[in-house]
Amino acid sequence: MTSFASGVSPKSVAAAAFRLREFGVLAALAATVLLFAVHTTNFATVGNWQDIAADVAMVVVVAVGETMVILTRNIDLSVGSVVGLTGYLSSYTLVHNQGIPTGIIALLAMAIGLACGVANGILVVVGRVPAIIATLATLTIYRGVVFEVAGGSVINADELPGRFLNLGVQKPLGLPLLAWIAIGIALLGALILRWAPWGRDFYAIGSDPQAARLAGIPVGWRVMATFAISGALAGLGGFFFVARFAGIDVTAGQGFELTVITAVVIGGVNVFGGSGSILGATIGAILVSTINNGFTLLKISYFWLTLVEGVGIVAAVTMNALITRRLQVFQRRRRYVELLAARSHGAEE
Repeated sequence: MTSFASGVSPKSVAAAAFRLREFGVLAALAATVLLFAVHTTNFATVGNWQDIAADVAMVVVVAVGETMVILTRNIDLSVGSVVGLTGYLSSYTLVHNQGIPTGIIALLAMAIGLACGVANGILVVVGRVPAIIATLATLTIYRGVVFEVAGGSVINADELPGRFLNLGVQKPLGLPLLAWIAIGIALLGALILRWAPWGRDFYAIGSDPQAARLAGIPVGWRVMATFAISGALAGLGGFFFVARFAGIDVTAGQGFELTVITAVVIGGVNVFGGSGSILGATIGAILVSTINNGFTLLKISYFWLTLVEGVGIVAAVTMNALITRRLQVFQRRRRYVELLAARSHGAEE
């Protein structure tokens, strides 16, 4: 036991523990797929899985940004409202300027989301408002802006240009185009967290903000960057929403923040900061979207879906707390062993 504690680093134990979480989510996903495949006749069809992939794409895009925020011991509750705001403003712009290229509309949505994310970051970093309070406030503010701008109006499919509507139905190699874009964003996010020095800083900040400051990491700027990225990707999520459903109203994105946070937390991203991966968040997004789809096919009340998401968050947070506590105990024992070894070595000399 002593040799094991002294020979294994807490970092490697933590990595193994949270990697095990990801395998656990994969097992839960496999069980969920099997359950719905047995109880519904049209679940395991190509068309249904394409629908799930399109739904997953929206969740994954926003979850990438949310993951980065949570890694720094913060949270962004405003992403659902940002999805609604950017989706409505970008589609409104497209309706009244149908000659604008689709790519420009996507960039517009991301720019609006970026502005919202920067506003969140300023409240948290400069105003020192706790992230949960700041983004809860902006969740309401951004939703209020949607209601004010929209005035109760709805944008329908017949108002949008055909080239934009085709974006939501294209399926290169049998997979929705939106899903391919989401895969690219997830891969880019994973590469940033794995190889970019500023991406690795997110883990350091979440593990110990004070130690990160002493190490020379610009904590404020890094936290600001995570909120900016989260806002921009939520803006892209709003663009995805309109492309996916070929229309939008003022209620778009309501409750979406719960879906995203559930996917991220169930996927193994520690709400206490410092650990987690884009891969885990993606697996969590697939699981949540699969459950949502299965409940819809079985015509189960939306209440039960929200209940399942809530239970999932509680279970994941509890597991994160237990793992963190065990790692802290392991680290204390390891330091104790090292101290005894140093004393023993000093006595021998």
